[in-house]
Amino acid sequence: MSEPGLLIRSLSGRQSARNFHSFVINEIGLGVASGSFALGSILPNDAELMDRYGVSRTVLREALKTLEAKGLVEARAKVGTRVQPRSRWNLFDRQVLFWIFHARPEAGFLDSVAELRRTLEIQAADLAARRRNSEQVRMMRYWLQQHDISAAMPEPCGLAAYEIHRLIFEASHNPLLRSATGLVEFALASALRRKMARGDLDFAAEKVEPYEALVRAVEAGDSPQAVGCIERILSIDEAILRAS
Repeated sequence: MSEPGLLIRSLSGRQSARNFHSFVINEIGLGVASGSFALGSILPNDAELMDRYGVSRTVLREALKTLEAKGLVEARAKVGTRVQPRSRWNLFDRQVLFWIFHARPEAGFLDSVAELRRTLEIQAADLAARRRNSEQVRMMRYWLQQHDISAAMPEPCGLAAYEIHRLIFEASHNPLLRSATGLVEFALASALRRKMARGDLDFAAEKVEPYEALVRAVEAGDSPQAVGCIERILSIDEAILRAS
């Protein structure tokens, strides 16, 4: 499973696999997400895949089991391993989101992420203002400072922003909300990639003031103000993704 922050750290290029197992999972997963392995198609047989990726049958089978658990493929006796429709994919899985991100998601998918993100983050900000503790606020202030001082560096600035959002979810003390932070990272990484593509040199400027106001509101226990701040931040990211 991809670790939190890995998607943002991969903006400068996809990360190398740590072992043969993760290599095969990533290659086939990205192939499915990009359409190289078409939806509804049967994957090449074991011998061909083993030759293509230079791995043993054991490594290949374990990789396919992992992909099946994520909903990307389904193995059937006498049929083979079929690529599943997107409706079967686990879209809350960080690794699945990683593959979709690097396969360049279509606009409709980004719109769906934005819709769900708005609902989740507004709820998280409201709860965080009522349930946060002093250590969570202290860490928000630390990452707020990191966000500001790394404004010219896209990945460090993006990671700092992600940590602020992650702490908001953590401070909600709602385990279901905490499990959705992969979607938030996906949205932040998508907006950051768009800013990089258009040649921006300051990756923090637009959101410095609303992030500072958000942390103040959470610390003060002001739920309406925290919600207002997160709505401003969401609107900024959505505008970046809508821009041509």
